[in-house]
Amino acid sequence: MARRSLPLLKHLLSRRIPARSVTYMHRPGDGSPRPVTLIPGDGIGPMVTGAVEQVMEAMHAPVYFEKFEVHGNMKAVPPEVLDSIRKNKVCLKGGLVTPMGGGVSSLNVQLRKELDLYASLVNCFNLPGLPTRHDNVDIVVIRENTEGEYSGLEHEVVPGVVESLKVITKFCSERIAKYAFEYAYLNNRKKVTAVHKANIMKLADGLFLESCREVATKYPGIKYNEIIVDNCCMQLVSKPEQFDVMVTPNLYGNLVANTAAGIAGGTGVMPGGTVVSYYCIVTSVFSSDYLPF
Repeated sequence: MARRSLPLLKHLLSRRIPARSVTYMHRPGDGSPRPVTLIPGDGIGPMVTGAVEQVMEAMHAPVYFEKFEVHGNMKAVPPEVLDSIRKNKVCLKGGLVTPMGGGVSSLNVQLRKELDLYASLVNCFNLPGLPTRHDNVDIVVIRENTEGEYSGLEHEVVPGVVESLKVITKFCSERIAKYAFEYAYLNNRKKVTAVHKANIMKLADGLFLESCREVATKYPGIKYNEIIVDNCCMQLVSKPEQFDVMVTPNLYGNLVANTAAGIAGGTGVMPGGTVVSYYCIVTSVFSSDYLPF
């Protein structure tokens, strides 16, 4: 019996495994209506989210919206909004205005910290019918979203001298690196590039690079390289097709993602997200917040 099954076993082992398709998405549900938290937000947010509502209605999509009025000048995100997002797991959010140089802290950042939306993901690619300077652009920028310069740790040492702290931890650096490599693996991506400024910030960005290198050893099938952030910006505008998946600390990711989006047609047409484990907040202004695998 064992000899008879040996040819079959060899045949099964010799079969070529098909290439992975894009699998980085939630599985469809059972078709029953699903509640989605809706925050129209400020500026063009209500117009954009309103258009999404119209599309969902025209598609007869099995969703309905729980709408909340939240605006950037509020001191905090209302508890009932956070409870709705935790319950529904999915949220559609328009942009929330953030005061500059004073006023209340950013509600966008509050949402990320409250829900631990640790990874911002933006996919920048050429769209049919939208001419751009460069062809063959398909870049995914994955940005750590909870620490770095966005930690909000600032104080005035003496009048006229302000100190702003940049926080980098091994835990968050490893977490974002794992997310980037897992995304690359699941989506047939060939290369992950870590963006840094470790030539100047040797301890902070050095720790980020060290974490990326450790994670890279666990994915031998994916090429890994590193690039200094200023050189990265120059390379992006001159030869963007060389990049595949990019993983960055918080501030660099904001700059790199906006640059890549501009190259591919503008921030208004590039899909994005921010991630954790259970929730998904999709934003109308180019980046969104969700929670992964």
